[in-house]
Amino acid sequence: MLSIELATGRVRPLADKGLLNPPNNITALKMKNFHLRFIIPLVCIAVQSLAAQTPDAAAKPKQFIYVLHLVPRLHDDKAWTEQDKAAVDRHLNHFKEAIQSGQLILAGRTRETGDKTFGIAIFEAADETAARKFMDADPAVVAGVMTAELHPFSVVLQRKDP
Repeated sequence: MLSIELATGRVRPLADKGLLNPPNNITALKMKNFHLRFIIPLVCIAVQSLAAQTPDAAAKPKQFIYVLHLVPRLHDDKAWTEQDKAAVDRHLNHFKEAIQSGQLILAGRTRETGDKTFGIAIFEAADETAARKFMDADPAVVAGVMTAELHPFSVVLQRKDP
C-alpha cells in the first residue's frame, strides 16, 4: 500500500509510517497473546512448586508430655542411695541441657510425698519415636529410679514471662 503526503506530494509505502510495524499488526498481537497464554501458566506452576517446598504444619515439632513416678522403693526418703541421688542429678542436668537446646518446654514435680508425688516434662520432638527416645534416655528412667509414661500433648495457652 502507498500513501501520499499532501504537503510534499511524495508517495511513500505505509510501512514507513509505522502502520504495518509491530505492535500494530495482527501477527505481533497474536504473538503477544501466545506468550501471555504460555508464561502465565508457567509462573503459576512455579509458584505452586515453591509453595509445596515450604515446611507445613506436619514438619513442625510436635509436643509431648511424659509423666514420671518414683519407683515404690523410693517413696520412703530413707531408702535413697547415693546412686539414686546421682541418677536424679543426671536427670536434672539432662533437663537443663534440653532447656538450653529449646527442646524442653517445662519440667516440674508435685510437692506431695510418697506414692502421690509425680513429675512432668513437656517437650518437643519430631514424632513419637523421637519423643520416646528422649524419654527413654532420661537418666532417672535409665537408672530405674523413675518410671515414665509418654503422651501426645499440646500447649494451648501459655503466659508470657513476667
